[in-house]
Amino acid sequence: MITHGDSQIESMQDLVPVLSRSDGFAAVTAALRSGQSGTIDGAWGGSCALTAACVAAALDSVLLIVLPRLSEIDEFSGDLASFMGTIPEIFPAWETLPDEHDVADAVFGGRLRVLSQLQQSGESASTPLVIVTSFPALLQPVPSRQQRKEATRRIQAGDEIDTDSFMKWLLERGFERTTAIELPGEFSMHGGILDIYSPDSALPIRIEFFGDEVESIRQFDTETQRTLETCQQVDLTLISPVPADRSDRQPHRPARDEDGTASESLLDNLPPDACIALVELPELIDEGKRYLDRLENPRGLFSVPSTMSRCTDFPSVTIAPISAGSTEISCHLQIESVERFTRAKSEMLEELASITGPQDTVLVCCHNQGEQDRLQELLDESELDLSRRVKTCIGNLALGFRIVPEHLVVLSDHELFGRADIRHKPRKRKVESRAIDSFLDLNVGDFVVHLSHGIARFRGLELLDKEGYREEHLSLEFRDKVQMYVPVSLVHLVQKYIGGGKHVPQLSKLGTKSWASKKAKAAEAVRDMASDMLRLQAQRSGQPGISYPPDSHWQKEFEASFPYTETSDQLHAISDVRHDMERAQPMDRLICGDVGYGKTEVAIRAAFKAIDAGKQVAVLVPTTVLAEQHTRTFSERMADYPITIEGLSRFKSKKEQRAILEGMAAGSVDLAIGTHRLIQKDIKFKDLGLLIIDEEQRFGVEAKERLKHLRLQIDVLTLSATPVPRTLHMSLLGIRDISNLTTAPRDRVPIETRITRFDPELIRHAMVRELNRNGQVYFVHNRVHDLQKYADRIQQIVPEASIGIGHGQMKESELEAAMLNFVSGKVDIFVCTTIIESGLDIPNANTIFIHDAGNHGLSDLHQLRGRVGRSHHRAYCY
Repeated sequence: MITHGDSQIESMQDLVPVLSRSDGFAAVTAALRSGQSGTIDGAWGGSCALTAACVAAALDSVLLIVLPRLSEIDEFSGDLASFMGTIPEIFPAWETLPDEHDVADAVFGGRLRVLSQLQQSGESASTPLVIVTSFPALLQPVPSRQQRKEATRRIQAGDEIDTDSFMKWLLERGFERTTAIELPGEFSMHGGILDIYSPDSALPIRIEFFGDEVESIRQFDTETQRTLETCQQVDLTLISPVPADRSDRQPHRPARDEDGTASESLLDNLPPDACIALVELPELIDEGKRYLDRLENPRGLFSVPSTMSRCTDFPSVTIAPISAGSTEISCHLQIESVERFTRAKSEMLEELASITGPQDTVLVCCHNQGEQDRLQELLDESELDLSRRVKTCIGNLALGFRIVPEHLVVLSDHELFGRADIRHKPRKRKVESRAIDSFLDLNVGDFVVHLSHGIARFRGLELLDKEGYREEHLSLEFRDKVQMYVPVSLVHLVQKYIGGGKHVPQLSKLGTKSWASKKAKAAEAVRDMASDMLRLQAQRSGQPGISYPPDSHWQKEFEASFPYTETSDQLHAISDVRHDMERAQPMDRLICGDVGYGKTEVAIRAAFKAIDAGKQVAVLVPTTVLAEQHTRTFSERMADYPITIEGLSRFKSKKEQRAILEGMAAGSVDLAIGTHRLIQKDIKFKDLGLLIIDEEQRFGVEAKERLKHLRLQIDVLTLSATPVPRTLHMSLLGIRDISNLTTAPRDRVPIETRITRFDPELIRHAMVRELNRNGQVYFVHNRVHDLQKYADRIQQIVPEASIGIGHGQMKESELEAAMLNFVSGKVDIFVCTTIIESGLDIPNANTIFIHDAGNHGLSDLHQLRGRVGRSHHRAYCY
């Protein structure tokens, strides 16, 4: 804890009272409470969110914060949540095209949820809402109160409901019936249980019926199927984004006024005593105009003047970095931006000392406990005596700032270490390993295997009374139509039948020894196959390998600093790799997982373990683009530690390549990343301990022969999203251990994929949609000779966009510049060949067009499609 004046600063929330005592701030908030407006200027970097948090803390009414751009919401909301200590509500803007709306869209649910909470806040004395939105979202109309009232259905325990009519009602509103619900907009019915995932609800509900009577209503977890809360009633507001009888209509477009403006907006749903914070007002107005100008037909949207006019109905405060010379009640914050850190990571603390004075108090915001522990360790070990005036805490902060009168500097850990700021932290998925994750995985008629009795056919779920207790049972049909009922509490005894081919299995007969005999024969066959595998492994297993020590303190800190939460599959794969590296035999493990499922993090942790033990690591990739991407990823992830990482690719000059090769031979390079050049015979490592191979199936025969020899000497870890079929893979590469990553990160939104012809109108609509949410677009055309022609065509279709071109025949400097321009956001649309198939990882790019898709293989298409969908935004592939 650091005492600063009269304040004790331990967390980002402690900064709110510090800034609130700025001259003029109390006058502005008093004006807001009395229905007047004011201005606060001087808010730079993350202090803009801090200023909004101070305003929210001073009010006892709803606060609507309006940002200029859609792309700023996540960063601002993360900062705001850290300063407030509570998560603000987000009112998103529509991103989809008119014919792509569906109730499963997170935007649809998010908008409805905020409207519902605004209505509830007017009916109860709960904590005032803080809502963050963008100006484009205010330009879009919302369902009127009357529409929502007519579409809301209240269900209470004890109600009589015709389930067939109710399910028809759900289908008419765009819901999809599934076997097991996972996403908003889905429902399922099994026996007397109806599960509904309403888009305006954070959790799905389970309604249990006895006949047509509602017995109970519960909120539950879709993964564990466990009840989280029992409810006496629930309100379902089910509005279809596109009315069933008018599929050509825009979503929620109400009747238009005679002057051509839409009739109801979010502003019409705010309570009378609400306040509005307008962030950077000139930018806000300009962005609104640009948003409307990009649309060919903005009918049904509000105009910028009418929206600004509606904002004046509420007391408002304008938050800006520079004073606009307003004569309103105002507050000027004496806040400055913090100098950018430019020195080497090893000199980070010296640079921190040089840009802050001895009288300055410094608060460094770390994004997780691991980063905080690591930074605190560096501070304690430093000879600069910084720990006395530098405090670390956990929280999100985009850009640091300096509160001049308070001699207070606030920084983020990613600014100190020179890393990219990472947001959107998925929560941990707890997935238990069970025979059937849920009885809802089964369809009536599916073949199943009872571990003790053999193969049967699943006939559904039935509620049975047993000693006065009603419990649901799986109904299984064996040979001769003999029925067996298995309680759901014993579902682990039942597995889904996964026999290959079109062969229909023969049902087992109860009361015989046939099933036991078949199990014994299968076990014998498995033993024979295992014996063959052991003989194949004998040569490799007999070789002495590197036995790495158990995880060190640094390793544990490094793993704890991962900015996301690992999936259960990742944790299992990491544990497998750790076990392999700590045993004496050489590791040869394949990590198989879909694009974006976390294979790279498994490899990064393995590399760190090897380097921490004094070994060198080589990362082998098939393309130059992927080499550059991995160099950037590994460098940012290991930025806190004294590790030398070099990328060996054609982007490097011959002089640079020679220096890297000398460093590898001398041992000064800890980790080298490159293409097949890394495994040529003239390459020398001083002490290579681990080889990581990304997408091995894309290497040639000669490279694979060289890899076979390496496998007998060092640990090898292979990563692949699209391996060749497993039996062929084993025969080509030798038997190896395999870890599968099948669990997607929780916040990952499925990619919307459409097959269509080259349609300039569709292309423009889709690209403008992406640009309006400040995103980027790939256009893949795999013929170099007419790539420029298609780039010119795209420029004609979307003249307001900046276009970049990239292909493998370009000069190294030109290709590198083109890639960096796209990565940095200077280019809106990247027209390229399949050179991006593996490598570019840009969360901001969420639309891809693959021209002449029929000329690509399925593996290529899968990899190309995986270039998008790496954020929480809905991604589109055409």
